[in-house]
Order: sequence, then structure tokens, then C-alpha cells
Amino acid sequence: MSPLSEKPRQRRLRSDAVQNAEAILNAASAVLAERPEAGLAEVAQAAGVSRKTLYAHFASRDALINALIERATERVVCALEAADLDSGPADQALVRLMEIGWRSMDTDPFLLHLSSPPASPEQDRDRHEPILERLQAVVARGQREGHIDPKLTIDWVLAAVLALGHAAGEEVRTGRMDSNQAIETLRISIPRLVRPDGSVAR
Repeated sequence: MSPLSEKPRQRRLRSDAVQNAEAILNAASAVLAERPEAGLAEVAQAAGVSRKTLYAHFASRDALINALIERATERVVCALEAADLDSGPADQALVRLMEIGWRSMDTDPFLLHLSSPPASPEQDRDRHEPILERLQAVVARGQREGHIDPKLTIDWVLAAVLALGHAAGEEVRTGRMDSNQAIETLRISIPRLVRPDGSVAR
């Protein structure tokens, strides 16, 4: 076989590999949303691939889950870039940012139910840094413009807003709220937490 005829074959193999990896991730997202403890054999069956093919892409269950989390994070970052967080009162921009996080739960519902595998401090920082940078910028703008209390430190505002988000996530996970109720609660709670006068902008 000539080198020229080999190139299309290599492209097909790469294309097949990309399609298989995407099918595995899609199947894993659906399966783990329903059964968080499901194993790789069940994921392979749902994806329509052999276990050998699955292991060729993801050497372990932790590797598969990390890939799912990385993909979900990339989707959130893309949504944040399109969210125009530099417009309007900053406390409302914080709400929009949290809403984007919640919409990611609708796209990747396994995130609500799955315990993520342990990550190194470097992996954890790299994973969250793009989101935290945007949060920090929104809070700093809000303090300059008077929509977020300047007496609060940026780190505290971030910690408090994220804690509210986690609390809402627990309410949804246990069935005490649905995602729409959680988002509406955050729309009320975040401004009351961070605005200088504790009010909710309308």
C-alpha cells in the first residue's frame, strides 16, 4: 500500500476513534445519571462498543469520569464566554453565572449524583481556574460599581456564593427542589447576600 493510499485510512481510523470516544462519553453520562455506581461493562454496552475499545480510550473508571468532568467544564467555560458577564449589575451577573452552572446539570445530570474521583491539587486548580477567574472579575467589578458590598473580601464572596450553589445542588439531589426552583432561589439569595443594602435588584 502506498503512503498516499494510507493517509485516507489513517484519517478514517482517527475519525472512528473520535466517534467512539464521544459515544462512550455520551453513554457514560446517561448511564451514570441513572446509576451512579454503574461499571464500565454497562457503559460499553450502552455505547455499543466492546470493553476492549472502551479501555483503549479510558484505562479506568476514574479516567472516564475525569474525562466527563473535563468535558462538562469545557461546556461551562464556553457558555460563560457567551454570557456577557461584563454587562448589567454585577450581582445579577453572578446570578447568571450560577444559572449557567445549573444549566450544565441539565446537560450533564450525572454531575449531581456522582462522586468525582480524587484529583491532584494541580488538576483541581486547572479545572476550576477559568470559572474562578470569571467569578473574581465579576465580584471586583461589582465592588467598584457599588452593586457588591466592598467591605466583603472577594474570597469570602466567592466562597459564600459557591456554598449557596452547593446547598441548592443538595436540595435538588435529594428531591426537595427541582432545578428551576433552585435557580429561582439563587436569584433571590445571591443579591441579598452580596449587595450593600441586602436588597434584590429587579
